Amino acid sequence: MTDNNTPEFQHSLDAKGLMCPEPVMMLHKKVREMASGEVLKVEATDPSTARDIPQFCNMLDHTLLSQNELKQDAGDIYVYFIRRR
Repeated sequence: MTDNNTPEFQHSLDAKGLMCPEPVMMLHKKVREMASGEVLKVEATDPSTARDIPQFCNMLDHTLLSQNELKQDAGDIYVYFIRRR
């Protein structure tokens, strides 16, 4: 673990500014490039990711390690840590 109980991660995906279905499509592509057990950090601004990314993980048997919403003046950022199965 790193600062503030943030999981260590090997990959990151910046999906900020993208709307459904783009964040999940990019997530699907990125996960295919990862090895089993590796962790991906995803940052998004689309509120629908709060529903879509957990469903993605559940359907494909990946582990959603954490899901957080960071409140900011410029808009909320949704942060996910996902372990590939």
